[in-house]
Amino acid sequence: MYSVLYMHDGQMLFDSTTTWNKQDWGVDDAMTALLKSGKIRETIVVGIWNNERRHSEYFPQKPFEMLDEAYRDSLLTHKELFAVEVQSDNYLKFLVKELKPFVDAKYSTRANREETFVAGSSMGGLISMYAICEYPDVFGGAACLSTHWIGIFNDDNNPIPGKFMEYMAANLPEAEAHKIYFDFGTETLDAYYEPYQKMADSLMLQNGYDHSNWLTMKFEGENHSEEAWKKRLNIPLEFLLKKGK
Repeated sequence: MYSVLYMHDGQMLFDSTTTWNKQDWGVDDAMTALLKSGKIRETIVVGIWNNERRHSEYFPQKPFEMLDEAYRDSLLTHKELFAVEVQSDNYLKFLVKELKPFVDAKYSTRANREETFVAGSSMGGLISMYAICEYPDVFGGAACLSTHWIGIFNDDNNPIPGKFMEYMAANLPEAEAHKIYFDFGTETLDAYYEPYQKMADSLMLQNGYDHSNWLTMKFEGENHSEEAWKKRLNIPLEFLLKKGK
């Protein structure tokens, strides 16, 4: 029987020869090493491919709808990001109502919350946070690497992080039954994240999370790339999938 880890940006996880930037997360290598060392439980990794609607599918919908209407409309004019209306609620519904039942029916899985996890980076970090908040009875843990708190690519007078924090304050799942991992680097896009991650960390503390079920890590000098996430992937994997936890 296997635990299951659902990961976003599936085409970037395993094989650098097929990715757009010739980088990958090295998920297969990291999982194999951790399994051989006996550090984690036996787990199936399900990689969910992204597409041209990635930003619209990964941007948490309820926080988006909390933004001022005029500002929302202005965001949607940026078609290089929002190819369509924000539809992350539908994306998560697909994951929970279609994909997960298919995986559980086809493979020998432990389908309960305690054995079901979600992970991603950047926008994938945001949707992982959103997934565990929206479906706390489905996901027992989430790993959010280089969480893209700014939501777009400009932090000037940006109201988006505040709405993410407002949403988290009201919707973080109960600490006793969940584990959440955050991290960030200090270079390229990751250079934006630290002040917002500190806000998120304060919310975690206020909601009863501690070292047993929550981890935030800072990686000096690391940038926003698959190569950076590959170097530290073993940490969130072991944190979420540790045997007996």
